[in-house]
This record gives sequence, C-alpha cells and structure tokens, in this order.
Amino acid sequence: MKERNRVIKHIQKYWLSYLLGVITLFVVDIASLYIPQFTGDITDGLEAKTLGMEGLLAGIIKILCVGFIMALGRFGWRYFIFGSARKVEYDLRNGMFAHLETLSMGYYNKNKTGDLMAHFTNDLNAIRMATGPAVICAFDAIIMTIMVLCKMILHVDLKLTLLASIPLVFIALGGVIYGRAIEKRFTEKQEAFSGLSDMVQESISGVRVVKAFVQERKEIRSFAAANKENKQKNLGVVKLQAIEYPLLDIIIGVSSLITLLYGGYLVIQGEITLGRFIAFNQYVGMLVWPMLAAGDSITFISQGIASAKRIQQIFKEKPEVFDGEEVLPIHKLEGNIRFQDLSFAFTAVTPEVLKGISIEVEKGSTLAILGRTGTGKSTIANLLLRLYNAEPGMISLDGYDINKIPLKTLRENIAYVPQDNFLFSDTLRNNIAFGALDNDLNKVQEAAKAACIHDNIIEFPQQYDTLVGERGVTVSGGQKQRSSIARALLKDAPILILDDALSAVDTNTEEEILSNLKRDRIGKTTIMIAHRISTVQNADKILVLENGEMAEYGSHEELLALDGIYARMYEKQQLEKQLEAV
Repeated sequence: MKERNRVIKHIQKYWLSYLLGVITLFVVDIASLYIPQFTGDITDGLEAKTLGMEGLLAGIIKILCVGFIMALGRFGWRYFIFGSARKVEYDLRNGMFAHLETLSMGYYNKNKTGDLMAHFTNDLNAIRMATGPAVICAFDAIIMTIMVLCKMILHVDLKLTLLASIPLVFIALGGVIYGRAIEKRFTEKQEAFSGLSDMVQESISGVRVVKAFVQERKEIRSFAAANKENKQKNLGVVKLQAIEYPLLDIIIGVSSLITLLYGGYLVIQGEITLGRFIAFNQYVGMLVWPMLAAGDSITFISQGIASAKRIQQIFKEKPEVFDGEEVLPIHKLEGNIRFQDLSFAFTAVTPEVLKGISIEVEKGSTLAILGRTGTGKSTIANLLLRLYNAEPGMISLDGYDINKIPLKTLRENIAYVPQDNFLFSDTLRNNIAFGALDNDLNKVQEAAKAACIHDNIIEFPQQYDTLVGERGVTVSGGQKQRSSIARALLKDAPILILDDALSAVDTNTEEEILSNLKRDRIGKTTIMIAHRISTVQNADKILVLENGEMAEYGSHEELLALDGIYARMYEKQQLEKQLEAV
C-alpha cells in the first residue's frame, strides 16, 4: 500500500543504521545466552567440588565480560535503531508538511486544523514506535526466542524444553487475534483525538465569539462530550492491553511451573545436573522478555499501520491547482488582465458563483468591484491568484492564459490583501516584510507610512519589533488591516488586489491610503474590492456584480448616469453619511 511504501522508503534510506542496529542487537542476544550457562557451570563445579578459587574468579570474569559487551551493545542498538526511527519520523513530518503546502484551497475547506494537527502528533508518534521499539520487540520475540529454545534443547534437555514451550503456542495464536482488534480500536482512538483537538483549536480561536454570546457553558458541555468520547476510545485500547499483559503473565507462569515440576523431577532422577536446572530456569526467565516483546511488537506495529493509513489520506491528496505541461517560461508580468466569459462554480454540484463576466483591465489602471455579500467578488481575486482553477481562456494576463503562467511567477507578480487580514505570531516588522525579498527596516517603514500604520507602530514600546499575538489578536482590526496593506505594498508587485482592505479604517485614513496608492502605483494595476463607494469612486472602471453576473460596468460618472444599482448604492451611502453628520 502507498502509505507503507512511503514508510519503507524512509527505512530503506537508513538501511545501514538499521542493519548495524540489528547486528548489534543480535550480538547482545547471543551474549546474554552465555550468562545462564556460565552460572550453571559455576554451580556444577561448586557442587562437585571441582572448581577452585581461580576457576570461580575466571567464571565471574567471563560473566562480567559478557555483561560489558551487552552494555555496549544495548547502547549501540538504541543509537542505531531508535535514532533511525526518529529520523524516519522527522522525514515524514517534513514530507507531510511540504505536501500540505502544495494542496489547494479545496482541501483545507474540507479538512479541519485540529485533525491535521493530530496527524503531526499522535499518528507520527505511532509510526515512530512502529519503526523503532517495534523492530527491537519483533526481533527479540522471534530471534531471541529461537536462540533461547535452541540453547535450552542443546545445553539442558529436549523433553523439558518441549513441555515448557507448549504455552508459547497460545501466545502466537492470541497475538494474531489481538493484533487485528488493537488496530481497529487504535484507529478509533486516533479519530477521537483528532475530533477533540479540532474542537479545542476551534473553541480557543473563537473564544471572543463564545464570550460575546455567553456560550461558555455550552462549549464546556460540548468539550466534555468530545472528551468523554476520547476517553472511551482510549479505554477501549487500554482494556485490550489490560487483558493481554495478565494473560501473558499467566502463560509465562505456567511455563515456569512446568519447569519447576518436571525439571526438579529430572534433577532428582539424575538426568540433568543442578547447575543445568538453574541455567534452564534462567533461560525460562529470559523468555519472559520475548513473550512481552511479542505483545508489544503486535501493539506497536498494529498502531503504526493504523496511523500510516490515516497519514496516507494526506499523501494521497493531489493538488487541484498545479503547473501543467502547457506552462510557458514566463518570469515577469506587466499587469494587463482580461476576463472572457468568466464563469465559475466551486464544485460540479454547486451553482455558479460567477456567470459570463467579460472585461479588460489595462496595465496601470484601477478596477473596482462592488456588489452585495456572496456575489462572487472575492472569488475573482482567488481565481486571479489561481487558488482555484478557471477554465482555459477565461482569464488572461498579458495575453497569456492564466493556466499557462507558472504559479510561482503568477503569485510573485501579485500582491494580495485578503478579507481575513492574517498576521503571524511574530514581530510587526517580520509580518510586513513577509513577502519581500529582504527585511530592510527603511523599506518596511516606507510601506508602513504608505499604509498609514507607521505612526501607530512607533507608539508601541518596541515599535517595529512588537510581537503580535496569534493571528494578530493583540492589535486592533484597523491596525491589522493596515499592516496587511503595508505587507502587500512592500512587495511592490505589478498587480495589487485589495479585497475589502479598507473596511476597518475611518474615512480620513481611507482617503490618505487611497492617495498614497494613486501616487505610488503609477503604471501598475490595482483591483479594489469594496462595499463603500467612497473607496472606489476614483477607480478607472467599476464593475458591479449582482448574483455573480456583471450588472453594471463603467466609471463613477457613467454608472451614476445609468441610475441603476450603483446610483442607488451611492444615494444610500450619501444619505447615511449625512445622517452620521447630524
């Protein structure tokens, strides 16, 4: 399967480390077999009075040497195998993040942040356990068991070994059943954790709305329900493990009981020596770890497979927007834009949000787009950025079909201020310089002055080094909006898109920003999406959308002369301004 192949690919990348780790583990397991043998030999020598002080010291030195080899070996296999598992986890996390960066907006519209975060935490941790501790457990469960059994047969007694090994059959059969059950329950557990993570993330992000509507108790109840579901799914896994380990103890106890009864009988009959009986008991004790390791390996591998299947869903996703084979070697855009019968629907089953729009925007001109909420204004901006795909021929820039322009070139040549003015949890300086080639403070300040945010910033104690909270919550809506405008202006792109970017500023600040734009963007194309006519009345052309269609198009004076939608909007807003003045 794809997700396992991806994990295997990373394991193959570190095959040498894994090989060295397995070899070291094999050496440790072989060395551990000799401690019971040396102990038994010393016991027999002491009992038969054939072992002197020199022989006793020699035997103890052998045991100490074996112990030293085992100590070094255990460090070695931890370094190689656990280290490789961490590297596999690291590579997968990087790969998953890089893949998410390539996915289109449609994917994020369908998937929640909390669920994606759970993939980066719990699921990758489960894969690390499957590629690290599970390797140790599986190796010891198989190889060490075989080696111990062979040593018990060759060094002690075949019949005693066969009787003591009968319980191992039940462990093997139980492991198969347990593995299937734990994989299913672990998948449910991970999904419950994803739901809980998503709810916490959403509730914290929307805490202002929760408080404003006094819905704290409702959120607490919802969280309690999600937490209860998470607890129940975790208990489902724990209950299986609670059954597994006691059963293993019982089976191992039965094996030890058989050893004591039949082994003691063989010693009494003189068929084996006391030293070999003691060695055999130690070998039985050595089987405890492989038996426990068998259960652990089944758990880790089953959980790793379940998590790999969940991560597969991310890697299986393909971006809807990408550079196709028809992409041309274009590196610079001038700013000429043409819409030809532009129509768009988000999915095949949803209605069109844009219908048959045909206009041209010349380089250096300003196009304003007006319309009621939901008429498709922001969709035009998203299509220009190719966050969604338009049909071939519907959008052209500088005469090139937008689908033939490399995404990197397209987006480098467009500066964008979205409706949701997102700021990172960083300094204001870094936020403004986010899309620029460098972080020159003078350029940052010039952009901030053009966006009328400079005076506010220098009033802060740390000025441009002021840290803003998550999503910019520690600054006002107007400050956040003007910081986003400054970020776009610093990019100095041939095309600037302002998506309702002046809604949170007062009219005086708006006029100043518009004046700065007119001065600084001579010869560059600007698209302004707005609700206020005062924002757009000086634009070269104004497009009025109604139900996704081009209702009116022209200059401010031309649209007023039509006495249509635009004229009514203008009259209404003029009346509102007069009432505010009163």
